[in-house]
Amino acid sequence: MASSFDKNNPFAASLIDRRRLSSPASQKDTQHFSVSLVGSGLTYACGDSLGVFPVNNPAAVTELLKAAGFSGDEPVTLPKDTASISLREALSKRLALNGPTYKFVQLFHDRTVDEAQRAQLSALLAEADPEKKKAWIEQREYVDLFNEFPAAHLQAQELVELMRKLMPRLYSISSAPSKFPDEIHLTVAVVRYETNGRKREGVCTTYLSERARLGQADLPVFVAESHFGLPEDDNVPVIMVGPGTGVAPFRSFVMDRATRGAKGRNWLFFGDQRKEHDFLYADEWAEYLQSGVLTRLDTAFSRDQATKVYVQDRMRENAAELWRWISEGAYFYVCGDAKRMAKDVDAALHALVAEHGKMTPEAAVDWVKQFKKDGRYQRDVY
Repeated sequence: MASSFDKNNPFAASLIDRRRLSSPASQKDTQHFSVSLVGSGLTYACGDSLGVFPVNNPAAVTELLKAAGFSGDEPVTLPKDTASISLREALSKRLALNGPTYKFVQLFHDRTVDEAQRAQLSALLAEADPEKKKAWIEQREYVDLFNEFPAAHLQAQELVELMRKLMPRLYSISSAPSKFPDEIHLTVAVVRYETNGRKREGVCTTYLSERARLGQADLPVFVAESHFGLPEDDNVPVIMVGPGTGVAPFRSFVMDRATRGAKGRNWLFFGDQRKEHDFLYADEWAEYLQSGVLTRLDTAFSRDQATKVYVQDRMRENAAELWRWISEGAYFYVCGDAKRMAKDVDAALHALVAEHGKMTPEAAVDWVKQFKKDGRYQRDVY
């Protein structure tokens, strides 16, 4: 029987484990989380994601209330709700504190009691260069606007009506249901950055790493099914390219094949900054190599030598062998950064298909299209 829990009715799960994977000397804070599904009836498959509903940082909520001149006790009604809740609760659990729009800037313009600030806001609204306009608003969160234009006085209801909903975040599952049917593991890089001279943080990654309480059944989650998954035939070889946290589903894949005794060969390409500090699950990969479950492991640690080396470079070095595996029916998977890594890996794949498949570049494009259509080239990129 299917579980009654989904995105619209999330399960209040318990966070049962939290540990850092990257070393303290790493430039990244990558963490491993375990979430208990006991009592939920939820099931998952390799390749699925876990949706997590975060809570905003209380310090950020307080800072916004202070900048906007609210106590937090003001009653507000959110769209599609009938009952009112306090402004503090709305800002804590229901609304995103980032992503203001120019509609909000217009409201500031209309509500300001300072002529100089109104003129400044008029100039921003009238900016002709769309790139400049976009860059300016993207550098700011709601608190920035209240701090920069303190003469604008809004009603609490006006504020919430222009804010976006706080959305759940999806994370690739890094455990296998065959080994952990009542537990889901996540491999997450904690997001911290700076814009407009202010320190920012990823809402959900810092919630999981710093504020979610271990052992408390209060983490709202749901399972999101995916198009991304292992071949039905356990004898089919798989090639997995997953640098950084992109390795998450491949930990699930290899764990599942190991648990079930699948005979298909498994080849993993993993990359990160430094081997000593960023080799995620290194001990597990060593065990899988030793047992023969992992046939090959090729790593690329970009900052361990003068010339940066990436997973696509390792693909090029092993192009003939990759083509052999693909010719023998291998599935090819990519998970991770869509902007650069996935594009570079795709380009390397096209090049090796053309060269070792003895095709023109145009024929290689058609061949890769068919490869995708057949479900043998799968990408989970973000």
